[in-house]
Amino acid sequence: MEWIKIFSNDTEARSKITHDKPQLLVLHGKRICLVLHEENFIAVQDACSHNGESLSKGHVNYLGEIVCPWHGYRFQLKSGRACDSSSADLKTYPVKSDDSGFFIGI
Repeated sequence: MEWIKIFSNDTEARSKITHDKPQLLVLHGKRICLVLHEENFIAVQDACSHNGESLSKGHVNYLGEIVCPWHGYRFQLKSGRACDSSSADLKTYPVKSDDSGFFIGI
């Protein structure tokens, strides 16, 4: 796994990422959706496993699920697990922050 530095620190990340608003990142050709939810950062694949639409265009509901803007498929942010068994789970990416910066592992 390679840790990619996204921000200088956690404070900068929190100032740039709006709570519960998915943000698209492209890291080494991978489209990743980053979300700040309940004070935690969560990173999942950006493509909905049902039909490929960008989840960063979707929204996060009150249950902590990311909702695809096309057909409303829902996925648990923390685990990437599909809430409907008709689509595959999302790939998740680890996030860490320390004195040297804010990183996503790919």
